[in-house]
Amino acid sequence: QVQLVESGGGLVQAGGSLRLSCAASGRTFSSYGMGWFRRARGKERQFVAAISRSGSIRYYVDSVKGRFTISTDNAKNMVYLQMNSLKPEDTAVYYCAAAAGRDRWSRNEYDYWGQGTQVTVSS
Repeated sequence: QVQLVESGGGLVQAGGSLRLSCAASGRTFSSYGMGWFRRARGKERQFVAAISRSGSIRYYVDSVKGRFTISTDNAKNMVYLQMNSLKPEDTAVYYCAAAAGRDRWSRNEYDYWGQGTQVTVSS
């Protein structure tokens, strides 16, 4: 119904920046809000950031506040995660996600997931 493809990951030195992109296709009108998650090796998936469909509401996990920015370009069906001042502990596979409706998004529950893109931050 909704397909998500992440890109923009890579290897960066500590203190550097990356911008992740997520391209949405399919029935994108059926989604309400987007999110970014990450999963480090040996750890559980962690919520990173979320944005409402209008872009007016944003949430971030405390550890990335002030460093990461989530944004959307609805005309292009894109969502972005700008990551600045990267730290080695940010190393993880990052996943884009879409919620099917407002209730799902408000509960931080998602229905569609991308394949993930690797972000590696060297010390």
